[in-house]
Amino acid sequence: MALEEEFPSVQFVQIQGDVSRLDDVKKAAETIRNEWGGLDILVNSAGVVSAGLLEDISDDDIADQVNINLTGLIWMTKYCLPLIKESRDAAIINISSGYGYLGMPFYSVYAATKAGVKHFSEAIRRELAEYPVHVMTSFPGATDTDMMKSAVVDSMDSPEEVARATIEGLLDKQIEVVMGGPKREEQIRLNREQPLEMDKKVEEKFEALRKRTEHHRAM
Repeated sequence: MALEEEFPSVQFVQIQGDVSRLDDVKKAAETIRNEWGGLDILVNSAGVVSAGLLEDISDDDIADQVNINLTGLIWMTKYCLPLIKESRDAAIINISSGYGYLGMPFYSVYAATKAGVKHFSEAIRRELAEYPVHVMTSFPGATDTDMMKSAVVDSMDSPEEVARATIEGLLDKQIEVVMGGPKREEQIRLNREQPLEMDKKVEEKFEALRKRTEHHRAM
């Protein structure tokens, strides 16, 4: 593994599994306890996407997006919580998306799962208030990973940029890290305060969005 070569002094435990399978999630948590005896930081970053008009997205792709992007994240958090609660200074980092704030056409299912991540983070943060656990949500934009190979976008952040912003947010004890700069901040503000105006802006770009997303699938 490349990380083992880059950080030879770090102890890595590789666990193969599928976060949408409950048995795999339980096995991962059990392995962490057996191998490490504890857990300080949990990063929930598994995700898939299948874009298109809702009636054109296969039932399997709908189920898999929900199960991997949201259900698996909740399961991982649930079964790692006993370890996290034992830590004196723990953190849970949930990776959402800019579409967790903005529901965009052709990404209805994906956006729903990422909005679910946002609200799950809020709820679990408040639920864990008596523990020294910092819960944070990261909202990256388009990121240059395998997940975006079939998408058509003007520009993307590098994985390193997203990781750096997320780590800096964690060190600053932020509860949300929203990437995309002033443009994304303005979109979120408009969507929250004047959603019908946001509808008009999206409608103007509808056909362009359709063409850009017609082959975007990473499952």
